[in-house]
Amino acid sequence: MSLNKHLYVVAFDIVSDKIRYRCVKILLSYGQRVQKSVFECILNDKQFLDMKSKLDNTINPEIDSIRYYLLCANCEKNISVSGIGLYSYFEDLIIV
Repeated sequence: MSLNKHLYVVAFDIVSDKIRYRCVKILLSYGQRVQKSVFECILNDKQFLDMKSKLDNTINPEIDSIRYYLLCANCEKNISVSGIGLYSYFEDLIIV
């Protein structure tokens, strides 16, 4: 497993307020909230698998959805934001 860290964008659509709150709490321990249901996380492979496992064990897979997007180094450099919200450039991010 790689110790290199990667930028993941995590987006969710969760029906239950209680389950949504639990998922937000998990995600906040791994990254930062950039929109109500979108998080950016800088993770190595183990951290990603740990986070995904916790989220998978929390949601109801029949009605809830979580998407994980791994961004390459070039993609991460091209992120832009319109409107409210700030983009946090991760200078210590090294993608190999």
